[in-house]
Amino acid sequence: MGLFRREPQHVQLDPSLAEEQTRRAPWRLWTDGFGRLATRAVQIIVVVVVVAAAIWGMRQLTVVVIPLTLALIIACAFWPVMGWMRARGVPSIVATLLALLATVLILTGVGWLIVWAVQDQWDELYSSAQDGITSVISWAQDLPIAPNQDQIDEWLATATDFVTSAQFGSGALAGVSAVATFVTGFVLLVVILFFFLKDGPQMWEFLLRPFRGDDYVRARRIGDKTVSVLGSYVRGTATVALVDAIGILIGLLILQVPLAIPLAVLVFLLAFIPIVGATLAGTLAALVALVANGWVNALFVVGVVVLVNQLEGNFLQPFLMGRSMKLHAFVILVALTVGTVLGGIVGAVLAVPIAAAVWGVIQVWDGPGRPARWARPKDPIEA
Repeated sequence: MGLFRREPQHVQLDPSLAEEQTRRAPWRLWTDGFGRLATRAVQIIVVVVVVAAAIWGMRQLTVVVIPLTLALIIACAFWPVMGWMRARGVPSIVATLLALLATVLILTGVGWLIVWAVQDQWDELYSSAQDGITSVISWAQDLPIAPNQDQIDEWLATATDFVTSAQFGSGALAGVSAVATFVTGFVLLVVILFFFLKDGPQMWEFLLRPFRGDDYVRARRIGDKTVSVLGSYVRGTATVALVDAIGILIGLLILQVPLAIPLAVLVFLLAFIPIVGATLAGTLAALVALVANGWVNALFVVGVVVLVNQLEGNFLQPFLMGRSMKLHAFVILVALTVGTVLGGIVGAVLAVPIAAAVWGVIQVWDGPGRPARWARPKDPIEA
C-alpha cells in the first residue's frame, strides 16, 4: 500500500501573480496616493462636523458660554493680583472678594461713564455723523467716478426699507427682552468669576487629573501660558484704550471739536476691537469735526487719530503686551471676521484674545520657548 500512497503536493504560485493579487486586494485601495487623500478628506470632514456641532451648541448656550468666557478672561487679568495677595497671607476668600469688588466697580464705572457721556448727546452725535456723511457724499459727487444721484437714492431706499422692515423691527423688539438676558448673564458672570478667583487652582488641578508624565507637564505649561496671554491681553488692551481715549480727547479739546467726551468714550470702547475699532472711532471724530469746524479741522483730527494710533501700535502696545501677543494683521482680520459672524459684537471683542491664546499655546507646545514642530522656522539646510 505504501507504494501507492501519494505525497501531498505544495503548489507554488507565481510571485508576480501573488503580488498582483495583493495589489488588487480591497484594502490596498486606501494605501495608494488617492486612497491616502480620501482618508484625509474623511478625517477633515469628521473634524469639521465636530467643530460645527460644538459651535452650534455654544451658540445655543450663549447665556452660559459668554459669561463663562468673560469670567475666565477677567480672572486671568486679576490672577497676578490674587497671587500677590495670597503670597502675603491674605485669606483666599478676602482676596477673592476684593478682586471681585474691584471688577464690579470697574465695570459699573465704565457703564456709568458711557451712559453719562453719550446719553444726553447721542442725538447730536448721530446727527453730526449723518451730516458728515452727507457732506462727504456731496463732495464725492464731483469726482469723475462718483455714483449718480439715482444710484445713491437707490442705496438709501434699500437701507430705509431694511430699517423699516419686519425683520429689523422684530430684532429691535427682541432687544427689549435682551435686557433680562443681559442681567442674567451679568449675574452669572459675577458668580462664575467668584469661583474662578477663589478656587481656580483647584479646578485646574481637577482638570489635569487624567494626564500623566509628559502629557501632564505639557498640559500645565499650556494652562500657564493661556492665563498669561489672556491676562496680558486684557490689562494691555485696557491700558492702551485708556491712553488712546485720553490722547484723542486732548487733541479734540485743543481743536475745539464738539462732543469731545462722547467721542473719547467711543474711542475707549472701540479700542477693544483691533484695527477696525480705531478706524471707526477716527472716522466718526473726523465726521463730527467736518460738520462743526470744516475740512481743515477734520484733517487735523485725522492727523491726531493717526498719530495716537501710531504711537500706541509702535511703542505702547509692544511694551505692554510683549512679542507673544503680536499677531499678524491678516490673522487679526480673519479672527475678527469669524468672531463677528459667530458672535456679533461680543464675538469680535473675544476673537483676538482667543486667537492670541491659541498662538501662545502653539509657541510652548513642545517646551518653554519651543513651538510645535510644524510652527518652527525652517533651517535652510534642513529645508
